[in-house]
Amino acid sequence: MEEEIEEESTLKAERKVKKAAQILFFRRHRIPGVKGWELKKALGDNYMDVIGVLNSALDKLGMEVKRITEEGEEKTEHGRFMIVLKNHLVEKASGERIDDVAMLSATLAYIISKQGKAPRKAIENFLTDKFPKHRIFFALDRYIKQGYLGEDDKALYIGWRTRAEVDRKSLLDLILAS
Repeated sequence: MEEEIEEESTLKAERKVKKAAQILFFRRHRIPGVKGWELKKALGDNYMDVIGVLNSALDKLGMEVKRITEEGEEKTEHGRFMIVLKNHLVEKASGERIDDVAMLSATLAYIISKQGKAPRKAIENFLTDKFPKHRIFFALDRYIKQGYLGEDDKALYIGWRTRAEVDRKSLLDLILAS
């Protein structure tokens, strides 16, 4: 009897971990990842424990579940959870053009050098030295839509997706080393 209860509990936990993996791996919205309240609704109140078990399974694959919060958010229900690579061993994992990656890297480095926020016009002027002007406008708008950048009052800042996917210290080290 006791073994059956323990086995049933183990199966239930495995189902929750599989469900969490499915929710996090497959995109359902325009923005990747899911909000904490969605995980809580799908997995129950102990969803953080389930994420911990999933994290240990993903560790073998070189991935992890990362929680990203906006400034001032403290509750886990408000944060966004997504699966990211731990070590960026695959150079072509993004699927982006190399000049788009260079433009994003230059933009991020510029914003970081300006203490995390810079006027959009200043960034556009900075990028026009190396990239065609018509591509800059489209690229910046795309980075805002994708979450790599945020915008308020004509100033750009580092977005939630950059905080999740980009190791800013390594980015600056690579730029300074070249």
